[in-house]
Amino acid sequence: MTKQYQFMKPYQFANGAKLQNHVVMAPVTTQSSFFDGTVSDDEVNFYRMRSGVGMIIVEVANINATGKGFEGELSVAEDRFIPGLAKIANAIHSKGSKAVLQIFDAGRKTTKEILRGKQPHSASAVAPHRDPENIPVALTEQEIEKIIKDFGEATRRAIAAGYDGVEIHGANTYLLQQFFSPHSNQRTDKWGGDVYQRMTFAKAVIAEVRKVAELYAQDDFIIGYRFSPEELSKPGITIEDTLKLVDVLSEEPIDYLHSSMGNRKRTSLINKEDNETLNHKILHVIAGRKPLIEVGNVQTPEDVEEALRDGASLVAMGRELLREPNWIEKVKAGDEKSIRYQLSPVDMDLVGLPGGLQRELRTGFLNAMNFTDQKTTSFLNKFGQVEGFGG
Repeated sequence: MTKQYQFMKPYQFANGAKLQNHVVMAPVTTQSSFFDGTVSDDEVNFYRMRSGVGMIIVEVANINATGKGFEGELSVAEDRFIPGLAKIANAIHSKGSKAVLQIFDAGRKTTKEILRGKQPHSASAVAPHRDPENIPVALTEQEIEKIIKDFGEATRRAIAAGYDGVEIHGANTYLLQQFFSPHSNQRTDKWGGDVYQRMTFAKAVIAEVRKVAELYAQDDFIIGYRFSPEELSKPGITIEDTLKLVDVLSEEPIDYLHSSMGNRKRTSLINKEDNETLNHKILHVIAGRKPLIEVGNVQTPEDVEEALRDGASLVAMGRELLREPNWIEKVKAGDEKSIRYQLSPVDMDLVGLPGGLQRELRTGFLNAMNFTDQKTTSFLNKFGQVEGFGG
């Protein structure tokens, strides 16, 4: 007899958008687009194989050429990318999943090489700790306004390509997070200042995305916002800062929040004596005003059920859906014993991992023979900071 799980029941957002279950595929970096950001057939196949979950959040697509963060990255910067992006959306829809496109600007988290000679930009001319020689150019107010419009145009293109929503990427130290961080944002104009003033850019992006959605999309178009709870930089984002951000975002015109963590049960990286999970703190502040997607080290059906019991509205998996594209189908069929929790590098083609992702994984694996040993998990977590394997 097939076990009855809560997460297999449908989920409905407040705006009326309906998901066939509570499982989300987290955005995972495949690095498999063509050099200019055009969609490849490998990417289309990758997402088609994983359709069946409630919602798939497609990996980051840059909103402009100077926002590109890495090679092999999707782009939604021009109308010419719409047909390729539509192929991914159609593939995701093949088994009933909702398609959400994650949109972003990398800010200073890129290089002159990736930008073909242009200097990276950010809120302020402050280099990241990991790359102290890479000092970005501080954006002018006019350039900031242009980037905000670019987020709106990216949303229009996502709608034209048939996506059911967009996720604004405010996590993983990309530009939106750079504006929120006291390390990277040392501005004295309206775009900087105290913790609330540093939210100005995020609020402006949300307003622009919402305005465009109201013009071009149906009422049930989904807008999400992803954030990282803490930074190790000093000064950096603390959980106290993030709780203020979450409180503000809970009143903004978005449809969900998505906490970006390698382990959904993670406690503070800064205050080692605090044993309360960050997601528990976040849920307490949200207080039911917005759905929260939790992600990180979710593998088994029991893991998903536990996350829902802990208060998550939706549960995302990244690494596990790389290993097992048929995860949701096997649960539906009552065939949980056949769910793959390990994956040999020789099976990467079997599960449809695109070439760019395979190349990165093989580089990190070396002698690792599955995705579950300590060395490989450490590598995936590190790579996840580039974009967020999530699960």
